Amino acid sequence: MIITIKGEELVLSQQRAIYWTSKKMLIISDLHLGKGAHFRKAGIQIPVTLNTADLNKLTELITEFSPDSLLITGDMFHHQMNSEAELFRQWRSQYPELKIILIKGNHDRLKPEDYIGLGIETYQKELLYTPFRFIHDQPETTDEYYNITGHIHPGVTIYGKARQLMRLPCFYFGKNCAILPAFSVFTGLSKVKAEKGDLFYAITPEKVILIDQVK
Repeated sequence: MIITIKGEELVLSQQRAIYWTSKKMLIISDLHLGKGAHFRKAGIQIPVTLNTADLNKLTELITEFSPDSLLITGDMFHHQMNSEAELFRQWRSQYPELKIILIKGNHDRLKPEDYIGLGIETYQKELLYTPFRFIHDQPETTDEYYNITGHIHPGVTIYGKARQLMRLPCFYFGKNCAILPAFSVFTGLSKVKAEKGDLFYAITPEKVILIDQVK
């Protein structure tokens, strides 16, 4: 689905990503690489294939859009370097020309030399790229920049007949801020408090759809 924000064309992908057409930039949030290994270290058995599936999705997106850059609005890594971060290193070697930009989130705690070794350009708080501000969590104040964030893993509930309902990840676009869905499948969903004029784009198994009414 294609939408326009601040005069810029954005493609909302079913793969939980945004493609900024004019800048040839792929935008995602909350990849949480290494989360499975972090849980396994605590004795909770989480399949390694979860991170492999997320990296495979990235490969599909790069094949589809051929971006010049990949921007992650926080929580790319889940705490420290581990075996799943090494999987990313192997994946990254396939795309040496791809510029990767990370706006650090609360889980991004790798050492500076780790990011350099992985070929990742980092920003501690935000990146201003007119007309957008890329930042992990929604700022309390607003200005001329439209904020594109992540962090809360937004979801919507779709109600059907006979009391049927389905919880789906979504893109949220408010007056001053957008919230991206978590890219990783190994995340929960949070409800966003809706205000008049807010738009929710649910990610269904078939496509991205605009939800007219969120309950």
